Amino acid sequence: MNTSNPLEVKIKDMILRNPVMTASGTFGYGYDFEDFLSLESLGGIVVKGTTGSERQGNPYPRMAETPSGMLNAVGLQNKGVDYFSNKIYPKIKDKKTNIVVNVSGSTIEEYVEVAAKINSLENIPAIELNISCPNVKEGGMAFGTSKEMAFRVVSAVRQVYGKTLIVKLSPNVTNIVEIAKAAEDAGADSLSLINTLLGMAVDAEKREPLLSTITGGLSGPAVKPVALRCVWQVAKQTKLPIIGMGGIMNAQDAIEFILVGATAIEVGTANFINPSITEEIVKGMEDYLQRHNIKHISEIRGVI
Repeated sequence: MNTSNPLEVKIKDMILRNPVMTASGTFGYGYDFEDFLSLESLGGIVVKGTTGSERQGNPYPRMAETPSGMLNAVGLQNKGVDYFSNKIYPKIKDKKTNIVVNVSGSTIEEYVEVAAKINSLENIPAIELNISCPNVKEGGMAFGTSKEMAFRVVSAVRQVYGKTLIVKLSPNVTNIVEIAKAAEDAGADSLSLINTLLGMAVDAEKREPLLSTITGGLSGPAVKPVALRCVWQVAKQTKLPIIGMGGIMNAQDAIEFILVGATAIEVGTANFINPSITEEIVKGMEDYLQRHNIKHISEIRGVI
């Protein structure tokens, strides 16, 4: 690591020039945003969710604005892991930042298939395992809502994936710490949290839900207090580096996640409002360290 860089952090073997990453599903494959910022200025980019085969996603409408946030029910629309490997990877493999692939699936076998194929791509240093997906073999229950199921899917992926394994946790559980510990016991190298909160919105005049799927994932500033609480709880109970996310709109929000125990952060919904926000957050974090005479970001990690 470069000790002269006050923002450089490490997630297992993955060195980030700064703690600022982009959240899956909000930044495409990165190159869509190159008119607005330099990808090399970021610690990493988490590309959109990738599954075993092509998915069309959910019917429209699948996004709705809510007070201080938004609901989405896109449904993991993507062209599958083979398309990613053959068509997308060649376009992004030489970007001078960490490219992380968000891996999703409906069965353990699908997670394993996708992870194994991504493992063979030399310039992808990590995957983010989205265990908030419904397990079709278990009646639609999300993998990440039971510690037993979380352990099973992370263990299976760990068998075929040799690089940095980040597990993304759902807040839609009674006890997020027990899910985090199960992922840690199963071989995760890092945890990212939180995924979206389950919510819904209604059109009172039409007397119908605003989303075709009725419910969807809530993100944006409204979820930040929940996200901070989850990161704080998990940081106290596991030894793994944590990537915090949920409602980060500016550098102050990002610093708050570091203070409660995060090593790095991901910016999601804010990218839709200001496509260059991540670069601004990096600069704001640098300014914060200078103002407080802090030599390295790690000095304030988990002080709360």
